[in-house]
Amino acid sequence: MNKLALPLAIVALVASLATFYLTKSNSEQVYVDVNKLIEGYGRTKVERAAFAKKAQVLKANVDSLVTNWQSELMAYEKERPTLSKKEVELKQALLQSKQQQVNNYQQAIQKQIQEEDQKMTQTVVNDINDYVKEYGKSHGYPIIFGAGGNGNIMYAADAADLTEEVLVGLNAQYHGK
Repeated sequence: MNKLALPLAIVALVASLATFYLTKSNSEQVYVDVNKLIEGYGRTKVERAAFAKKAQVLKANVDSLVTNWQSELMAYEKERPTLSKKEVELKQALLQSKQQQVNNYQQAIQKQIQEEDQKMTQTVVNDINDYVKEYGKSHGYPIIFGAGGNGNIMYAADAADLTEEVLVGLNAQYHGK
């Protein structure tokens, strides 16, 4: 029985090694670092710059309204001693109403900025996803994992990292090269 066990073990070992190498060549597992792709992608920089300009204009409008309201409040505080009780009540009601309007506008602008940021980010992510999909098809990868620093890939060999190669192609496609 011992004489038969050794040859069977050798055959099993050879079969498992052959299976490993055959399946490895057909299903190489690779990944890209999604954060590096987003940060290194040329369109991200362009979209962020456009978004920053737009957000700056919107914030400047809010700041202007806040400054205007503060000026009115300071003017009211100066003239308050000379006003009648009825005038004080009316001015206070007016200032409170303006403050509420400014607060509502400020919240609406913050919401708009968040939505614009999400839309811009999703556009960039969609570009990257589309490119990686085509890249995987054209290079024969059955699967390309996305690592994002949130624990979905804890370790991978450097040879399995396609990030730089994909980033070069992605930017070349974006810049029309």
